[in-house]
Amino acid sequence: MQSTSALKRILIVDDEPTILLTLSYALQSSEVEVITASRLEPAEEALKRYHFDLVIVDIRMSGVLGIEGLELLSYIKRHWPHIEVIVMTAYGSDEIKKDAFERGASCYYSKPIDIDELFAQIRRMGIPVKQ
Repeated sequence: MQSTSALKRILIVDDEPTILLTLSYALQSSEVEVITASRLEPAEEALKRYHFDLVIVDIRMSGVLGIEGLELLSYIKRHWPHIEVIVMTAYGSDEIKKDAFERGASCYYSKPIDIDELFAQIRRMGIPVKQ
């Protein structure tokens, strides 16, 4: 079933305001709506409210466990398996990377992210990104 709207929607979840602002500004366009969340609860509310084509999530946020993003990834794949999910982290390891892919991540990036590589990947997912 094809969507009646060409508008793509991205959810960015990260507890670093700089990341949220930078990615939101860079990805937002007349063809792409970006919604941001700095915590899991607002991210889950947004997921229930809107259709997303892509979620970009930081694995480690301000929570105690340090894997909140992986928990969100599992939640997304359980309820909306069609949504592409890119995970990113500044505290990665081979074990965390393996866990992310086992939970259904489309891509995994270590911070600092190569923004050109990230944008090229997003374009390959069919989402128009400004050059």
